[in-house]
Amino acid sequence: MSVPAAPARILVVDDNEMNRDVLARRLLRQGYTVDVAENGRRALERARAEKYDLMLLDVMMPELDGRQVLAEWMRDATLRNIPVVMISASDETEIVAGCIELGADDYLPKPFNPVVLQARVGASLEKKRLRDRERLYAESLERELAIGRRIQATFLPEELPQPEGWEISALFEPARQCAGDFYDAFALPGGRVALAIADVCDKGVGAALFMALFRSLIRSTAEAAAADGDAAAIVRRAVVGTNDYIARTHGRANMFATLFFAVADTATGRMRYVNGGHEAPLVLSLSGEIASSLEPTGPAVGMLPESPYEVGSAAIAPGETLFGYTDGVTDAKGADGFFGRDRLLSVLSSGTASAAELLDRIGTAVRAHVGDAERYDDLTMLAVRRIG
Repeated sequence: MSVPAAPARILVVDDNEMNRDVLARRLLRQGYTVDVAENGRRALERARAEKYDLMLLDVMMPELDGRQVLAEWMRDATLRNIPVVMISASDETEIVAGCIELGADDYLPKPFNPVVLQARVGASLEKKRLRDRERLYAESLERELAIGRRIQATFLPEELPQPEGWEISALFEPARQCAGDFYDAFALPGGRVALAIADVCDKGVGAALFMALFRSLIRSTAEAAAADGDAAAIVRRAVVGTNDYIARTHGRANMFATLFFAVADTATGRMRYVNGGHEAPLVLSLSGEIASSLEPTGPAVGMLPESPYEVGSAAIAPGETLFGYTDGVTDAKGADGFFGRDRLLSVLSSGTASAAELLDRIGTAVRAHVGDAERYDDLTMLAVRRIG
């Protein structure tokens, strides 16, 4: 059995006692709960102490007039969602127009017409009910997204491996509650370490779901292949297996990811990798010069089954750093355009004191470039430094 809704509570604000009495009596007859305030200051005090569904506010009052009360009302986060209907005489239309611009929902002319009063109050309360439903839905959605973000965070490594003589660091800043980027680093038998950085197409919840799937497939396939395979075989099996599964099982979703996946020998620095359509990671010297660029060796992962992937070979010498990133770095947009590759290379050219310091320096530069503008893409970077 549903509980009947409580009658709407209305605050009537007018310095004229007769006007307050007339409005209060008519609203009570219409089934509303009514409180009154004799001036603007008292109205703000009552509204902050009690809960109201609507305020009828006189334009002309001593101390604080209707415009001043309305301006204060709209500045208060706890009050601004409560609709306000201005009470005005016929010669106050310009003032009322200014109040509407400030945020008032409607106006009620004097002398009070019972039919007009009922219509204006009913319409304003219906608007509030719609706003309340929208707000509750938005809050519910926000809670669900926050839960999703916390769950998604568990798909990223809590700690990155730090093999002897190596430093591995990552920076991950999602643009929204749920991200489509991911990175990973995990140890494999034989003194090897697997490295991944990827960007799932699209944004939002859909990309986040596929991000979890891609990451889980890559890691599980690589770990299974590591028992009896060399680095090249591990990389090939992980990427090909992931690509074929996504393309065959989820082809109708049209979801794919650009992916760089590598297995490095921590003793020798030699590395085998596949770059599936991803931004080319850079091997940087200690001074910040580009020693090599690891260009794509195949298409994005998950687009078509049986896509060809070549396994590339590279080496990280003592003192060098492998730097991988997603296009959220270069495509970060500020007041003067995109951050771009040239700015990125300029920051990289300052050298590499440590993997963490390098990522922090780039992240600071990107944030300064974006400023207060909205960020549209995730910011993800992975740095692997061989200490020399």
